[in-house]
Amino acid sequence: MDKAVTDAFAAAGSVAQHYSAHLAPVYEWLAGGLETAVVRAAAELTGLGLLHRPRCQVVDLGAGFGAHTLALARAGHAVLALDTSALLLQRLQHAAQGLPVTAIAADLLEFGRHLTRPADLILCMGDTLPHLPEPADVTRLIAAVAANLSAQGVFIATFRDYSQVLTAEQRFIPVKSDAQRILTCFLEFESEHVVVHDLLHERHEEQWRLRVSAYRKLRLAPAVLADALRAHGLQVRQEPGPAGMIRVVANRMA
Repeated sequence: MDKAVTDAFAAAGSVAQHYSAHLAPVYEWLAGGLETAVVRAAAELTGLGLLHRPRCQVVDLGAGFGAHTLALARAGHAVLALDTSALLLQRLQHAAQGLPVTAIAADLLEFGRHLTRPADLILCMGDTLPHLPEPADVTRLIAAVAANLSAQGVFIATFRDYSQVLTAEQRFIPVKSDAQRILTCFLEFESEHVVVHDLLHERHEEQWRLRVSAYRKLRLAPAVLADALRAHGLQVRQEPGPAGMIRVVANRMA
């Protein structure tokens, strides 16, 4: 095995490094293309009764290239979109020209500093929450959400439940493939984290090349998140989300 590949298996890097060097360049491919992702996000938000509400101040945490941001902005909502990937935010800014979108490369925990008034809707979609480094950071984020949510505000998160340990072949997950690319994940479970090894095969002319990168994600249990939200006076419901994820919806108690 190539030394670079061996080194990638040996040490998991930061989430920001992983996305910058490995996933961000193929993220739109993973989502099936920008417009396909926006249509899917719009359908999800419509089903939740959120897309066509009166004009809202929205925060999109971990916005990526902007599937949810663009769906909301095209419906007339003002969106503050935060992410750590400069490449994905650049794509978002290009697609959002003329729309009420403010895209910022920033730590998600600091989103409140960029608001001028409480948010009516705060999103943390697509398995973003487990990207926070430590369980205490989830607690800090929920406190920031509660502090910056308007009286009628709603918080929604979707994420994968890694609380149960997968074993043997269950740890190998085929993510997506076509004639030019194959992405497979291998999961390695620790006490509080799961190490995600992304194996990306890409075809260059007649040869396949393998790039490997790894990073840690939190093993966040839905009940832990729900309890943290309730501790801040929010009413919580849990339901199935898209692509096998869990969806948690929280709002102020009446």
